[in-house]
Parts: sequence; C-alpha cells; structure tokens
Amino acid sequence: MSSYQKELEKYRDIDEDEILRSLSPEELEQLDYELQEMDPENMLLPAGLRQRDQTKKSPTGPLDREALMQHLERQALETKERDDLVPFTGEKKGKPFIQPKREIPVEEQITLEPELEEALAKATDAEMCDIAAILGMYTLMSNKQYYDAICSGEICNTEGITSVVQPDKYKPVPDEPPNPTDVEETLKRVQNNDQELEEVNLNNMQDITASTIIELCQAMKGNTHVRSFSLVATRSGDPVANAIAEMLRENKSLQSLNIESNFISSTGFMAVLKAVRENATLTELRMDNQRHWPGDAVEMEMAAMLEHCPAIVRFGYHFTQQGPRARAARAVTRNNELRRQQKKT
Repeated sequence: MSSYQKELEKYRDIDEDEILRSLSPEELEQLDYELQEMDPENMLLPAGLRQRDQTKKSPTGPLDREALMQHLERQALETKERDDLVPFTGEKKGKPFIQPKREIPVEEQITLEPELEEALAKATDAEMCDIAAILGMYTLMSNKQYYDAICSGEICNTEGITSVVQPDKYKPVPDEPPNPTDVEETLKRVQNNDQELEEVNLNNMQDITASTIIELCQAMKGNTHVRSFSLVATRSGDPVANAIAEMLRENKSLQSLNIESNFISSTGFMAVLKAVRENATLTELRMDNQRHWPGDAVEMEMAAMLEHCPAIVRFGYHFTQQGPRARAARAVTRNNELRRQQKKT
C-alpha cells in the first residue's frame, strides 16, 4: 500500500454529520458560500448566477435610474482628461518614398519606325486608350473603356487610360401616377348597371378597404356590362376571394379577372377555382404573385380547372411543380385551338 493510500485510510471512518453539527452558523454560511456552483462563461445567466455576491454592504434604497445617470454624467464631465504620453505636434519625420526609375534593358527595348514614333509621341490619352484596346491590352483599362473602343468606330474614351471610370448616367424613371379611379362613383355605376362602364380598375389602391371591394363584388353579381375586373395589389385576402367566388357563380358577362399581388391563401384560391368551373363567360384569369405559396393541391386544382373550362384561353400563374405546369400548358393550348376553330366556323 502506497503512502498516499495510507493517508486516505485515516479519513475513511470520519462521520460527516457529526462535523456539520459541530460547525457554527458562520462556518456553515462560509461552507455554503464555497460550495456554490457558478458559471462565469455562460452569458445567458444573470449576473447573480455567474459570480458570487462579494458585497457585505446593505442596500441603500431602491434604484433611481435618473439620479444614477446624472451622477455618471457629472462625474464624466468633472474627470480631468489624461495627458498623452507623447504629445502630438504635427511634425513630419522621415523622407517621402520616391519610386526609383527602372532602366529598360537593351534586349527589351523596341525600336519603331520614325513615322510610328512620331505618331505615338503626338497621340493624346484618348487615342492611346483606343490603340491599347485594339492591341488587346485590356488590363490597362476598365471593361467599359475596352468594349467602347472595340465596338465603336470612333474615339469614345476621351478621358484616357488613367481616368476614373464614371458610371453610366440613366434617366430617372418617374413613379407610376396614382390610380385615378373614383371608387364611390364606380360602385354607384356598377350598382346602376351603367352600360358605358366596361372596365373596373382598382389596381394599386392601398387605401381601399376590403368591405368596399366586397360591396363591389356583390354589385357585380347582377351587372351585365362590365367585361374586365382588376384588383391588383389591393391587399385583398380570403374574404374578398370568397366574395369574388360568389360573384363568378352569378355574373354572366365578365370576361377578364385579375387578382394578382394580394394576400389570398390556398382556401381563397380553392373557392375562386371552384366558382370558375360554374362560369362560362370568363376567358382570362390572373392570380399570380400572392404573399404565400398556395401549395401543390391548389396547383393541381388549377390544372384540373383549365382542363374542365374550355373558355379560359389566358391564365396567369407561375407553377412551381412540373406536373401541373405541363397539364395547364396543354389545356390552355387546347382551349386556344378550340377558340380558333370556333372563329373559323
């Protein structure tokens, strides 16, 4: 048995409970303090669980954040700034670097004819830029300078090789003017079945409410003159989609419907697609670019709707699955062929 094991043998029969009973309250508090498990590396724990409380001073009162901030600001203003170890004087030391001139060896020197030497000596920077481009020295210039010199028969790079590349100047594109449609007047004309009103365009009207659009859809049920109904980017959701579905079941004159760039979900899509099956006059339907992808089941229903409705000759939607995309393409091609044959007869 080693000496270390002999040293441990005398602690084998020690009664820990008796030792703890003999400790005073101060000694027990010190023992509990030493046995606390702290994790100073864990930044997710509060400060009280990352280090031991070493403050014996009793709290002076509740925290007053405004008073603390004022004290810190006053202390920062009253503290004198520390002087620099080496004060800055602005003196420049040393000599500026001058690139040494490299002498071209005799074997690398190129001798040109006197006419060429004279022409190159009198050439401007713009002419030298075009010559370098023609000779294929594209590393001496930017891509824009190189392709301008190659593709144009005239000198385009008037600034020269060492010039700073300027970006192309594009004409500013003005913002699209706001939609001039008067919603209240349009609603009255739809309700009165105005024969001169053939198109209802509410595109990009962000301030129109869903209740107003639903009221328009209800008025469209009995309208017989409106041919085009467009609701692009009007923040329409499923309640509007359900109102459109009810309108399609009863309207017998609408030919074009555009509900792109809205917040319609798969539930609203299914309601509109099922209603289109019951409509015989609609020839164009656009419903792409919604906030959320409707899903595979909706895309399959779109393809089935196009196969079931020969009147749809234009359909606007970007399919993500190959199967529904191929079926929809075949159905639209067939519908257009049927329309062509009907016009011939």
